Amino acid sequence: MEFREHVLPNGLEIVAECNSRAHSMALGFFVKTGARDETADVAGVSHFLEHMLFKGTARRSADDVNREFDEMGAHYNAFTSEEKTVYYAAVLPEFQAQALDLLADIMRPALREADFNTEKQVILEEIQMYQDQPPFGMDDRCKALHFGQHPLGHSVLGTLDSVGQLPVSAMRDYFRSRYSPGNIALVAAGQVDFDSLVEQAERQCGAWEKAVAPRDIQPAAPRQAFECVTRDGVTQEYAIQIANAPSATQPERFAAKLLATILGDDSGSRMFWDLVDPGLAEHASVGHYDYQGTGMYLTYLSCAPENASDNLQRVLGIYRAAEAHGVREEELEQAKSKINSRVVLSSERPRGRLFNVGANWIHRREYRSVKDDLAAVDAVTTDQIAAVLRQFPLSQSTTVAVGPSEGVAEPK
Repeated sequence: MEFREHVLPNGLEIVAECNSRAHSMALGFFVKTGARDETADVAGVSHFLEHMLFKGTARRSADDVNREFDEMGAHYNAFTSEEKTVYYAAVLPEFQAQALDLLADIMRPALREADFNTEKQVILEEIQMYQDQPPFGMDDRCKALHFGQHPLGHSVLGTLDSVGQLPVSAMRDYFRSRYSPGNIALVAAGQVDFDSLVEQAERQCGAWEKAVAPRDIQPAAPRQAFECVTRDGVTQEYAIQIANAPSATQPERFAAKLLATILGDDSGSRMFWDLVDPGLAEHASVGHYDYQGTGMYLTYLSCAPENASDNLQRVLGIYRAAEAHGVREEELEQAKSKINSRVVLSSERPRGRLFNVGANWIHRREYRSVKDDLAAVDAVTTDQIAAVLRQFPLSQSTTVAVGPSEGVAEPK
């Protein structure tokens, strides 16, 4: 295993974890842009733009793009989050040059107005579908309540108004600034010919124009709020809860992930035994998500409406007990085994390593091997988890409940 890196004169970073023993390779462009980089008038443009990159280029039609990926037997896709938009393909090593040619081409899309108008209807339908499915857009509502004016309160999809009123000129302006080479990393993993990768990237991406792409990475202030939304025709009650947590650059993030596993993993956690196993809730979990400047714990609960108030109180009791008494050594060891297994299993394919290497690079500008992550998890102590709970108390949170009930009580 060898880590390689190179920077083109225009600022495009190229990084790769080269593994000569791998039987496949994966590569992708990691663009440091997402919902947090948008203003209210272009909310949702990052996700909309992700769709548009597959609508064709000066050299290829949309059909060409999909056909050529299929001809390589590629596993390809893209996704947009609060902080990044990623375009990737996993292929056999002999298709490295073809995959890069195609990915690099779509990174400079045509952005034709006719395609824009057609795809806008697809996005608007996606937003409506999202609002019709549990928890009915309430995770966006909870983020907006909790983060307030902080950019992490922005919705990845945007709104019907913001997307509906977005002109193609605004998307083109956003593309020119955010898709500049200094704001992109070309990442690869697996059986990679790195020298050829760099040489080809210089030919195909070296002329991309520079632009400034700033980002606000201030930490979010802790907040508390509660909101109950009544929705007719729904059989279950859903609750979303957000609390502040360690950021992507804080070493405490490993303790935070272990804490979330102990308290709210989907099996064997405190929430599982207190809420799911006895049948009080269909689902109860908490996860840690780290971003630049701040992080969050996201708690998700679904249950019968008549159990919602009691279950929210039970969740708060679980959090307060952890804050008061910490976690047990045996709980920590079980959580370490779970996370280490997930780290190893997700890393057995180059595609899994691609996401790990890419995220580490654009968030922290560091390379972390599988052994590095396993060592960081194994080094966490119960005292470190107690310290994280003191700095980021889970009991200080924002909660949004949605369902048929009009009287879900705020936990006290």
